Amino acid sequence: MTLPYLTQAGHFYFLRNSLEDWALAVGAGVAATAVMLLVRGFVLRRLAARASPTSKLLDDFAGAMLQRTYLVFILTLAFYLGSTFLDLTAKQEKFVTRIGIAALLVQVAIWADTGLRAWRDQYRSGPSADGERRASSNVLCFISRLVLWAIVTLMVLDNFGINITTLVASLGIGGVAVALATQNILGDLFASLSIMLDKPFEVGDFIIVGDVLGSVEHIGLKTTRVRGLGGEQVVFSNGELLKSRIHNHKRMQTRRVAFMLRVTYGTSEELLCRIPQLIREVIIAKPNVDFERAHFMMWGEWSLNFEVVYHYRSPDYFRHMDAQQDIFLEIYRRFQQEGIAFAHPMSIVRLADPELAGALQGGRNGAPPPGASVH
Repeated sequence: MTLPYLTQAGHFYFLRNSLEDWALAVGAGVAATAVMLLVRGFVLRRLAARASPTSKLLDDFAGAMLQRTYLVFILTLAFYLGSTFLDLTAKQEKFVTRIGIAALLVQVAIWADTGLRAWRDQYRSGPSADGERRASSNVLCFISRLVLWAIVTLMVLDNFGINITTLVASLGIGGVAVALATQNILGDLFASLSIMLDKPFEVGDFIIVGDVLGSVEHIGLKTTRVRGLGGEQVVFSNGELLKSRIHNHKRMQTRRVAFMLRVTYGTSEELLCRIPQLIREVIIAKPNVDFERAHFMMWGEWSLNFEVVYHYRSPDYFRHMDAQQDIFLEIYRRFQQEGIAFAHPMSIVRLADPELAGALQGGRNGAPPPGASVH
């Protein structure tokens, strides 16, 4: 241990440094502490002054993180800054540096941990929060915090000169073994987190997955449950669900409706030209409906086909069906008024034998054809 001593010039030395050096180091440490405390207080006051119901989420996170800036870490960092003004041995300098780096790592980890928990609390208190979302956010926050503190712990141990190579290798091998043993569960778990973050659908949305139609009623950590149109509950694993093509009808803004009208051959040219305008008049008279087009599209085998397209300005399925019913009934009434006949499937059979054709015609008139028996 190095004891204090006086030089021939009368200067007092302690640990190889004069009183002036120690005073400079202490002054630098006190100044650094004061500056960091002042900066923290100033930023917190500014963030508090900006606080409002519409304040940015980043401001809330920054305020929560700064409030978790502890005095002990500020003092440790100030101690390190003050030590730079001293003449230390290599061993002493290494020790002080390790203490400073360790304090900085732990403080950064506390900031990150606070930010993760603030994000979780903000997500859980959001307007779209539900039990499933809260559970998923808790799991995601726990995993993130676990990884964060594991990395910081390894970095602190390495900073103090502890060989962590074997520990990291062991953790890596153990992690691979666990991942292989639980890959299906982990796949569904991460799929749940993906659903939570990306939000391709939410509870209450009407979706179509393959041949299954229904409303989402539960999003869990492993499965998603859909209530089918028949009343049955269909359970999907989250991993398989994300691999499928999902049609989310709740997020539909408008519905595009296309249908075909078939009129009989023999309809006059005047009526054929009248049909598109008649359909247009019917559709544009309905509320929340935008007419797109109506065209004589093709000659069918037994009908003249008109294609009609319109848009309904609401995703509500039942209102859409009510509007479509009104349009169909009005078209039917207008066609009756105009004398336009709807076509129905039919086929014409021409017989080469006139006698057989006459016999069949006679049968239709009431007399059975020759050789036919009536029971």
